[in-house]
Amino acid sequence: MSEPIPPLALPPTQNPQIEGQWLRQALQQWLDREFIPEKVNQWIAERASQIYVRQRMEGENDLGALVIAIVTEMQAFDFRESFYSEFAIANAVSDLLLESLGIDRCCGQ
Repeated sequence: MSEPIPPLALPPTQNPQIEGQWLRQALQQWLDREFIPEKVNQWIAERASQIYVRQRMEGENDLGALVIAIVTEMQAFDFRESFYSEFAIANAVSDLLLESLGIDRCCGQ
């Protein structure tokens, strides 16, 4: 039987607003690169970064909990103008955060 992937804790935030700005920019660039640049990508990135910042300000460091919060709260976002969903956004945020920490996101490494 395979072993579960252990939880991953992000370092405590020093400045959640700066982290949020970085995430908003990185996520919008990712969205624009993955399919096509659209105005809705800016709105998606802004909303996801707001959720992230609030979670971090509340002391959340667990990556899994952050992903769940983004999925849950992005369900209220109107994705009709986008090719993405709340799951794609949460996964992209996770990948961007792992990449920023120098963690290979492939195969749980």
